[in-house]
Amino acid sequence: MNRDLTKGPVMGSMLAFAVPMILGDLLQQCYNIADTLIVGKYLGKNALAAVGSSFTLMTFLTSILLGLCLGSGAVFSIRFGQRDEDGLREGAHASFVLIAALALALNGLAFACLDWIRTFLRVPAEVWPMMREYLSVIFCGIAATFLYNYFASFLRAVGNSVVPLAFLAASAALNIALDLWFVLGLRRGPAGAAEATVIAQYASGLGIAAYTLARYPQLRPTGGRFRLRPHRVREIAGYSILTCVQQSVMNLGILLVQGLVNSFGPTVMAAFAAAVKIDAFAYMPVQDFGSAFSTFIAQNYGAKREDRIRAGLRGAVAVCLVFCLLASALVCLFAAPLMGLFVEAGDLDTVAEGVRYLRIEGAFYFGIGCLFLLYGLYRALGRPGMSVVLTVISLGTRVALAHILSAVPAVGVAGIWWSVPIGWALADLAGLGYYRLRQNRLFTWPGSPAEP
Repeated sequence: MNRDLTKGPVMGSMLAFAVPMILGDLLQQCYNIADTLIVGKYLGKNALAAVGSSFTLMTFLTSILLGLCLGSGAVFSIRFGQRDEDGLREGAHASFVLIAALALALNGLAFACLDWIRTFLRVPAEVWPMMREYLSVIFCGIAATFLYNYFASFLRAVGNSVVPLAFLAASAALNIALDLWFVLGLRRGPAGAAEATVIAQYASGLGIAAYTLARYPQLRPTGGRFRLRPHRVREIAGYSILTCVQQSVMNLGILLVQGLVNSFGPTVMAAFAAAVKIDAFAYMPVQDFGSAFSTFIAQNYGAKREDRIRAGLRGAVAVCLVFCLLASALVCLFAAPLMGLFVEAGDLDTVAEGVRYLRIEGAFYFGIGCLFLLYGLYRALGRPGMSVVLTVISLGTRVALAHILSAVPAVGVAGIWWSVPIGWALADLAGLGYYRLRQNRLFTWPGSPAEP
């Protein structure tokens, strides 16, 4: 069902919309956690390092598509708030063509650069054969990632966050079942884990595409209703490309840090591979809440409801603070048993390094929670460039400090871990300072729907 976020209780509407998104992305994390847990427990440390490094690379590649879809979703939400059905339909068509073309190009580039990846990420020789095997399969799922994120962004923009959850739930269950079968039953190794994930991705991508096209026939590329208008393409590109830059810069920084982590050897690689999954799972809800908050702001921006925007902003900060403090307490307290889920029994060095990572990162989750809200706010208010600036500050600090601090013998690999919350804090300060200085100018409303 579609939810109009310009009406009803502010926080009630936002939370009701956010909860299915949070549950959906937690299930999506199950794709990655299932791979990591099964591979780490049954295939050993080198296989865990291979799959973990691949996850960081795939996160970067898919973040490009995710950023494009998020940017398009902001435009869809504004048009929905304006009740501009023609603008919504034409924007959806322009977005699909633009992102589909880029997805195909990205897929081809990924395969073409496969062997270069080892040098870029400084992958140890004992890890590379398994990592290459895994990547050769997982790259085949890029098209499925595009399909799911595009149609999920459209549905969420018009207030439907339940259907994307349903497809992810089915896909996650399928992925876990196939992981167990391919890795343990068929002994397919890391490639089996990748095959399970790709099959599950196509199940969710094709399924949600079929549902959306059936539910919204105006989106089908048939008849005279499919028209690529230049001004719609420019509008979509303006939002999508900047949001894509923000998402890809964020994950490029993480990818650069992955190369530094790899230089410390398989034990640190394996610790990072497991800990980063726990870390991502812990703050994923507040990331999705930030996306729901962005949709809420965008719909009300389109409807010119400044009162609801300001009320939603105050409530979102309070919800984010409560959740992040709870997540920080749980991760810091249970860091060791959580690492034990992913690592072979007796591998104490890997567990210890992962615990150190989690306790440093986990203590500062409110920093990343605040940053997700700032990303969502500026994207929804038509200022995606500011999100790029905040990402550059956060990730630039992280990459620079990681290399500087880790080179100090007394600090070592812990310098990589400490660089992350420092980057969050600096970006938060910049984003909040910009809001304080420019808040009255931020609420300039979009004009009437563009003329054909």
